[in-house]
Amino acid sequence: MLNAHNITVSFSGEDLFSGISFKLVAGNRVGLVGKNGAGKSTLLKIIANEQEYNSGTIAYEKELKIGFLKQDIEFEGGRTVLEESYQAFKEIVETEKKLEQINTELAERTDYESEYYLDLMHQLDDYSHKYELLGGYNYQGETEKILKGLGFSNADFNSLTETFSGGWRMRIELAKLLLQKNDILLLDEPTNHLDIESIIWFENFLKGFSGAIVTVSHDKMFLDNVTNRTIEISLGQIYDFKKSYSGYLLLRNEIREKQLQSQKNQEKEIQRTEQLINKFRAKANKASMAQSLIKKLNKIERIEVDVEDTAVMNVRFPISKEPGKIIFEVEKLSKSYGEKTVLKDVNLLIERGGKLAFVGQNGQGKTTLAKIMVGEIEHQGLCKAGHNVEIGYFAQNQAEYLDGEKTVLDTMLDAATDSNRIKVRDMLGAFLFGGDAVDKKVKVLSGGERNRLAICKMLLQPFNVLIMDEPTNHLDIASKNVLKKALLDFKGTLIVVSHDRNFLQGLTDKVYEFKDHKIKEYLGDINYYLETHNLENMREAEKKLNLKKERK
Repeated sequence: MLNAHNITVSFSGEDLFSGISFKLVAGNRVGLVGKNGAGKSTLLKIIANEQEYNSGTIAYEKELKIGFLKQDIEFEGGRTVLEESYQAFKEIVETEKKLEQINTELAERTDYESEYYLDLMHQLDDYSHKYELLGGYNYQGETEKILKGLGFSNADFNSLTETFSGGWRMRIELAKLLLQKNDILLLDEPTNHLDIESIIWFENFLKGFSGAIVTVSHDKMFLDNVTNRTIEISLGQIYDFKKSYSGYLLLRNEIREKQLQSQKNQEKEIQRTEQLINKFRAKANKASMAQSLIKKLNKIERIEVDVEDTAVMNVRFPISKEPGKIIFEVEKLSKSYGEKTVLKDVNLLIERGGKLAFVGQNGQGKTTLAKIMVGEIEHQGLCKAGHNVEIGYFAQNQAEYLDGEKTVLDTMLDAATDSNRIKVRDMLGAFLFGGDAVDKKVKVLSGGERNRLAICKMLLQPFNVLIMDEPTNHLDIASKNVLKKALLDFKGTLIVVSHDRNFLQGLTDKVYEFKDHKIKEYLGDINYYLETHNLENMREAEKKLNLKKERK
C-alpha cells in the first residue's frame, strides 16, 4: 500500500524526526504513539500528502484512497447532517443528479422515435448501470446506519450542521470518512469527542475494516481494542512493534532490559581487553599481541540502548481548606436551551470527599450541570454550594481560553497572585515547560501542551472541590497517568466528566449516568457501571423482544 523511506522533517533547523522508515499493508491497524509534540499529527499529514518533508521518499500504490480525520475541521454552511454526510458519495450524488435530468427530459419530450430520444434512453441505461455499480441504491441506508452508530437520531438528520457543537460536527466528518471506502484511514484523536457508547460502536466498526488504519490516540483501551501494531515516535526516531499498545509496552521494556544487559556484558569485555592491552604494551615481546587486541577493540560495534524519554509532568492538587459536609445540594433542577430540554427535575446531593464520574451520551447535560455548579449558566431549581466550598474548574475547551499571542510564561504571570508569582517558573518546570519552552507562544503549542498549561494555570487558585470536564483530551498517555495519580491523591471532592474508560478505572467511587433529562447513580467505578449498564440494556432488549412476541 505505502512505503516510506528515510523521511526527515525539520522545523527552524531542528529535526522533528530523522531518517524514519516504515511500510503500511492491508490489515495493519497502527497505533501511532508518543509524547505531546513528538510529531504524530505531522506524520499523519505527511502520509496524507498534506505536508512536505525535507528528505526521503514515500511510494504509494496506484489509485490508493486515503481518508484523513483531522483534529480541526471546517464545514460549508447551509447543509443538513444528511446532506453533509452524502458528500462522501460525490460520484453517486452526481450520477443521481444526471439520472434526474435525463428522466425529467424524457418525461417532457414526445419525439419518441427521434434519434435524440433514443440517445437519452441509452444514457439512462448507462447511468442506471453505473448508479447500481457505485452502490446508489444502498448509500442512503448505509449513511443513516453509520450516523445512528455515532449517536445521531432520526430527528437530527435534517438539522443544519452549524446548529451542532464542534464534537458533533467531528462525528459527521467521521461518518463521511467511514462511508468513503478508503484503503487507508488516518485518524487523529478520533475518540476525543465521542461518548463511551459511540467509542464502543466505533471500535467494532474498525475491527471489520479491511484496509490499513493509522490512529493517533491517547486512549489506552481504544488502542488495545483496535490496533495490532504500535509505532512510537520518541526523540526523533521511531520504534515499530507488531503488538497492540499494552503488548508494545511489555516488549519495549523487555528489549530495553536485554540491551542494557548486553551493553553491561560488552563493557566488561572491553575493560578486560583494555587491561590486557596495557599489560602487554609494557613488554616488548608482547607488543604485537597488544596491537592485535587494539584492532579487535576498534572493530567492536558498540551496543546502544534505545533512548527513553522519561520526562513526565509533576502534578499535585493541594486542598485549600476544609469545607462543610455537604458540597452541593441540587433540587428540582431543570435546564433547557430554547425548545430543547437537557435536564428536568434533577435531584442530587454531593458530600465531602466523594469522587464522582459524570458519564452518558453527548448532549445529555453533563457539561451543562458542571457549568451550573460553577455559576456559568442560569437554570431553574436549586443548585447550592456548601459552606467553605472553593471550586477549581477545568472546562472541556479550557485550552481555547488561552491567549495564543501570549508566551507560556506570560500566561502564568498574568494569572498569578503576589503570593505565588515567585513559584511560576517552578510550576511550569513541573509541567515540562523548562528552559526556552516558557518563551514559546501559546499558538505554537500542541493540543496536549496547551492542556498541560491550562491545568498548570488552574493551580494558581486555591480550591477544595475540583470539577474537570474532559481533562484528558489531547494529553499523552504518560501525562494522563500522572494526572490520574494526582486526582487519586487529591483529598478534596472530585467531579470528573470523561469518556476515557481506562482513565476512569479505579478513579471514582460513584458514577452518575445522564440520560433522558435525568441522572442515575451507580455505586462503584466505570467497570461496575459498564457491567451493570450492559445487563440493563440486555434486559431492556429482552423485554422489547417479548413484547413483540406477545403482540404477534
